[in-house]
Amino acid sequence: MTDTPTLPELIDMQIRTTGPMSVATYIGLCLTHPTKGYYKIADPLGAAGDFVTAPEISQMFGELLGFFLVNLWQQMGGPKKFTLLELGPGRGTLMADALRVACRAEGFRDGLDLRLFEINPTLIAEQNARLEAYDAKWIDGFDKVGPGPLLVVANEFFDALPIRQFVRAEDGWHERMVGTNNGRRAFGLNPIPIPASAMPKTLADAELNVVLEVGLASSEVMNRLATTISTQGGAILAIDYGYARTQTGETLQGVRGHQYADVLDAPGEVDISAHVDFEALGTVAAKAGLAVQPLATQGQFLARMGINERASALIAANPGSAGDLSAAKARLISPEQMGDLFKVFCAASPGLQPPGFA
Repeated sequence: MTDTPTLPELIDMQIRTTGPMSVATYIGLCLTHPTKGYYKIADPLGAAGDFVTAPEISQMFGELLGFFLVNLWQQMGGPKKFTLLELGPGRGTLMADALRVACRAEGFRDGLDLRLFEINPTLIAEQNARLEAYDAKWIDGFDKVGPGPLLVVANEFFDALPIRQFVRAEDGWHERMVGTNNGRRAFGLNPIPIPASAMPKTLADAELNVVLEVGLASSEVMNRLATTISTQGGAILAIDYGYARTQTGETLQGVRGHQYADVLDAPGEVDISAHVDFEALGTVAAKAGLAVQPLATQGQFLARMGINERASALIAANPGSAGDLSAAKARLISPEQMGDLFKVFCAASPGLQPPGFA
């Protein structure tokens, strides 16, 4: 009986059999292979994992999102039935903190249909432990929501979706591929150039070796959700690191054990991500009929939502934890930490005024 091939062996076998694969295909295999992908088998969060997300830093993050959600729900007239969908809920910490606040509003809990988009069995178990009281349902498709208004929360979700990369060469743009060189995985270029008509006109004079990253998967997810919201009402809130305007430059990175790692090494054991193009997401949402809010930094958004006041209240109630609470707040909103790196995007039904935006 032969041993089951590892994910690196499967990837290398596919390259040998069918030739180099796109960066998007490689990322998809690394992160979401049905049995060996990073998000299928790992518990990446926390000190023992590969990274720490904002909800794990402080309860204040989720609580303020709870105020955000209940505010929108009230603006919509407090619908008797609505879907709250979180994409990539991690350990369920964000949603547990948010619902602890939001469900204080009369009628919110009664109308709540909580749905979670998650593929990691370990994390699903943790989410269930934290959110069991809310009758959560786990879905595997963005069309599996109820018929009422839809509120979507996505914290560090879009950065993990596969991207394609294109590189400017002397004879035009070429797609970057993952192949092998002397038995090792390596980047290379598809020898066939991309037709100039298929590339943005603004890049006609781009310099040699410039990289353009295109998040087709992100745009598809946004299109599906925005199309549903345009019909049923609601909003989508996405918090991630990224840039406000479409631009060139390589942002693809790997993280393992809180350290940067080569994305081509140890497939399935390294978290791979890239900065989010929020302008592209906004264009898709606007085409679907949603009103896109001015992009905010995480620091701006949390300050507008009242993090300073919430921190002061927690410190007054827990004076022995004043140092930890102040440090957590600084980590979330300080420009030198997460405050400026992370951006907050919101697209909503016309007429709604999402709090926290200019």
